[in-house]
Amino acid sequence: MPEDVELFESMRLELRRGSLVLAVLARLREERYGYTLRQALAEEGLEMEESTLYPLLRRLESQGLLTSEWREEEKRKKRFYRLSPMGERVLAALTDEWRGINASLDKIL
Repeated sequence: MPEDVELFESMRLELRRGSLVLAVLARLREERYGYTLRQALAEEGLEMEESTLYPLLRRLESQGLLTSEWREEEKRKKRFYRLSPMGERVLAALTDEWRGINASLDKIL
C-alpha cells in the first residue's frame, strides 16, 4: 500500500503544477505581492507554500510572463507582480487549452 500512496502523491503533484501556473497567471491580471497572492489562491481552495510560490513567480518573470517592481508599503518593501502583455496572451491561450482539456475530461470521466 505505501507504493500506492507515493504514486498517487507524485501524480497529484504533477497535476497541481500546471494548474497552479494557470491560477497564478489568472490572479495576476491584478497587481499583487506574494502574500496577498497566496491568500487569494487559498481562498479559492488552492493553497501553496511560499517555497513553491516564490520560485514560480521568479520563473514566470524570467520567461517574460510577469513584470514586477519593488515598492514600500506599510513601511516595508514589497515586490508587486502583474501579468506582462505577453503573459496576458499566454494566459488567454492557456485558458482556451484548459477549457478544451476540461471539456474532454468531463466527457471521459
